[in-house]
Amino acid sequence: MLDSVTSLALSSALDGLALRQRTIANNIANINTPDYHAKVVSFEKALAKSVADGSGVSFATTERSPDPTLLNGNNVNLDSETLANIDALLRYQFAAKAVEGPVSSIRAAMKTA
Repeated sequence: MLDSVTSLALSSALDGLALRQRTIANNIANINTPDYHAKVVSFEKALAKSVADGSGVSFATTERSPDPTLLNGNNVNLDSETLANIDALLRYQFAAKAVEGPVSSIRAAMKTA
């Protein structure tokens, strides 16, 4: 069974990854918008610190991407955004499976009881 710190950490990770996916989608949607600056989501360091501190609760932050801008002032890189989206999706699926495992075990135990 997942202890409370693990459950909270997984929940925080899922929230951060979902925000990252929404942010990437927004960046891609604005790829042709002049002077649009891509955003990046950070939460991994804060999450690791919260787990080490014993709480497991952390919050994602969104910042302006430091990537260089093009002549139109836009700095969205479709290749980078696509790779980041695939990475976020795989991480989200992994975290969701980690949450799903204990829930499935409880359901199975309830059916046999």
